[in-house]
Amino acid sequence: MERVAVAIVGGGPAGASAAERAAAHGAETVLFEQGVPREDREDLGPDSTDAAGMLDYWIDIMDFDYREIPDDVILRELEATEFIGPNSAVEISTTGMDATYPKFGYTFHRARMDDWLYERAEDAGADLRVGTSVTDLETDLRASSPKGPTHTLTLSNGEQLEAQYVILADGPQRRITLDALDQFTAPGRSVSDYLSPPEANHIAYQEYRDFPPELFDEFKDRLKFWWGYMPGETAYPWVFPNDDTVARVGLTMPIGMELEDVDNPAAYKLLDSDDDQLPSGSEYIRRLLEREYGDEYDIEADIPIVEDRGKSKGTETYPISSTRPIDSPVGANIAVAGGAMGTTSAFHEGGYHVAVRTGKIAGRLAGTDSLENYNDIWKRAIGDEILRNVAFADIVEEYQPDDWDHAFNIINQMQGENGNDSLFSRTYSAGLGATKLLASYKKRKFQYRDGRYVQLPEDEYFY
Repeated sequence: MERVAVAIVGGGPAGASAAERAAAHGAETVLFEQGVPREDREDLGPDSTDAAGMLDYWIDIMDFDYREIPDDVILRELEATEFIGPNSAVEISTTGMDATYPKFGYTFHRARMDDWLYERAEDAGADLRVGTSVTDLETDLRASSPKGPTHTLTLSNGEQLEAQYVILADGPQRRITLDALDQFTAPGRSVSDYLSPPEANHIAYQEYRDFPPELFDEFKDRLKFWWGYMPGETAYPWVFPNDDTVARVGLTMPIGMELEDVDNPAAYKLLDSDDDQLPSGSEYIRRLLEREYGDEYDIEADIPIVEDRGKSKGTETYPISSTRPIDSPVGANIAVAGGAMGTTSAFHEGGYHVAVRTGKIAGRLAGTDSLENYNDIWKRAIGDEILRNVAFADIVEEYQPDDWDHAFNIINQMQGENGNDSLFSRTYSAGLGATKLLASYKKRKFQYRDGRYVQLPEDEYFY
């Protein structure tokens, strides 16, 4: 049987980053990725879906010097983000975070970014096996290895491989992660109870559309989000500028929600009175475009889908499970990184940046026989980011359309007249509403302090 030091399941940003770091530290490293086709890629590659964008401080979270990222990865530099409520809007032109990148952020070509991460991993000496997936993972807790438990991976070609350390980076689909971790949970409990609860599961859908130049110019340097337009926790449409005059128009929506689950459907601008069920993703997008631009443009003729982009004829569908993260069973020589561990969130567009960083940490520690420190180190690296996202998700969990208008009006007051102040710098001058909003945010951050945002801590695994 083939034997390696580090085996990585999944070849997205977390897996590729883990492979590069493990190999760079001298460990024999192999990565398995089943590979998917894309309209804009010649060969099979990781399950790449164009991310929304990269904010300035996210580049620092990835632990990259922004100048080393290839120029062809970056599509549009951004100056601001616009949040649009049913009857109000707010523009934010600064993240308020210390960052080395000189702009607000940028949109980027996900497949090219993934390919660059693959090149780095290959240059470091990692063995990347795209087109071969892992179908089963068995852990031998009683292995005679002086480094502890070992693992047997069964591959899609029928072969098996033994690894000392395993990094699970199979994204929010978690095709291997859930079963691999269930052997370490309490009787009657499953990791899917934490990572895949129905109320926190979301699906994202987006279309590549070519806009008229005069219309594209209106948002070529900004991200646009519409909040309170469709029902569901963290459900919202968006428009993001890409290259030329192509933009991605998409949305995030909950899985399993029914129309009868919606309180006051008439309050949502993208629902019609004659709907007998919630619209599909494509229908939501059609309604958004008609509402925003239909008075002046024929949507299908003037803003057509660009069919040579994305996963399939100009469209993409992918999961975003808005959950709190879990710890890894490091006592079993297993680390879980990126979306597989629950770091994806609708509040940071999936979480490419935290996937890269957790992958780097897991790879470095596995490559240096120090994986037992993983749970502590990833919290120090990205804990503040996770804490912000969890706190905001709690605040807006029950928001109705009017609540978004109220929040955006408060934020406008909090920013001051020129819109350039940091978000909470004018809290008290903005009045009681702003004070309550800030107090609610701080309360939730306090609730999740010291890593309490983790929903499955390390000490609840059984070996």
